[in-house]
Amino acid sequence: MFTSQPWLETLENPESRRRVHEAAWLRGTTPGENFALDLAVEQAGLRAEKAGLLGFSSWADYALQDRTAPGLDAVRDLLTRIIPAATANARREKAEIEAEAGHPVEAWDWPFYAARIERERYRVDTSALRSYFELDRVLAEGVFAAATALYGITFRERPDLHGYQPDVRVWEVREADGTELGLFVGDFFTRPTKSGGAWMNSFREASTFFGEHPVVSNNLNIPRPAAGEPALLTVDQVNTLFHEFGHALHGLLSSGRYATLSGTAVPRDFVEFPSQVNEMWMYWPEIVSAYARHVGTGEEIDPGVLAAIEASSLWSEGFRTTEYLGATMLDLAWHSLAPGTTVEDPLAFEADQLRAAGLDPDLVAPRYRSSYFKHIFGGGYAAGYYSYLWSEVLDADTVEWFRAHGGLSRENGERFRSELLARGNTRDPMESYRRFRGGDADPEHLLRRRGLLR
Repeated sequence: MFTSQPWLETLENPESRRRVHEAAWLRGTTPGENFALDLAVEQAGLRAEKAGLLGFSSWADYALQDRTAPGLDAVRDLLTRIIPAATANARREKAEIEAEAGHPVEAWDWPFYAARIERERYRVDTSALRSYFELDRVLAEGVFAAATALYGITFRERPDLHGYQPDVRVWEVREADGTELGLFVGDFFTRPTKSGGAWMNSFREASTFFGEHPVVSNNLNIPRPAAGEPALLTVDQVNTLFHEFGHALHGLLSSGRYATLSGTAVPRDFVEFPSQVNEMWMYWPEIVSAYARHVGTGEEIDPGVLAAIEASSLWSEGFRTTEYLGATMLDLAWHSLAPGTTVEDPLAFEADQLRAAGLDPDLVAPRYRSSYFKHIFGGGYAAGYYSYLWSEVLDADTVEWFRAHGGLSRENGERFRSELLARGNTRDPMESYRRFRGGDADPEHLLRRRGLLR
């Protein structure tokens, strides 16, 4: 769970907001059964020791050996370039929020007043828009249609192929010439035994050596509608659907000789790149006009509403970017420890490292704190949480390329497919990127997207 909780946007009582925030912020920091900081210190120390035994100066140096980033210095250079712009933007946002509130705001007040400003400034009630985002239509006329326009592939549902749950659906995917490509499995609804969040799985990876076609799935957690009612999505769920299908395309379009090098079997700081690129088609004019239609009347959503949604996405971007950077710098701090280093006071270490990086935890708390940072202490992202931003640099640069070359076309799709999606890890992913793009990515596209260039 994040440091910032979704309830903070709607709780009107400031004391209730404070209690929710502090319950989240103090998790795992109080001595007792759920004390987690000693485990964080121990795990970081053991990783540093292992790195030393393997001849590396830290776990971060060891972990980055098989990533696309050329090294820890390159990662730090990117982050230190973004931190000043992000924190400056966050301070401007806080000033606007305090003007709206009429008094100084604490960390637990920020989401409440930020949400109020967003509603009043952009006049968008996203909950009322769900009637325009019906699951089957978003899939067929949005997600699948964009993939067909780019890559020529087609989708046919196969109700005769039963999934592992009654509501799991299966689609047969074929090339433009009708040859078999693979199967796509959709597991969209929440259930009591299902993990939260959204993700992509590969049941079978592509292998040209064995002639094996991929079988990939997307999992979401959309609330199940009442019997006979359509499944309506939020704007965020539509975005997640496009994102996760980007991962699915990475698996489906792979042409690797060996399964171990196919599809998403790429370095961790590259795996999010294709999925982030696929999000761009959510708002592409001919795509959104086809799928964003009222479930009852078929009326197309007002383009002005979509423009307002896109514009509102920049509001609080300083907060979101700074929150993410705080977690990223904590990850690197814990995993840059030299072998034999002892951290006596983990909370003081946390605060000192954030401030040393140019961040102010009193302004914006990190997305995760050391005591509940599952991504790095139990989720495989140790010294790798930077990967989301690293991939987004490539993503923002690629989006600019698509726009400059005419957007949604078979020619553009085939170039992206042949140089990137089909390659998997059969050659250095950054070499694949340079062959596609003609050079290295320009981080300024990301800064501009996030509203951090003025």
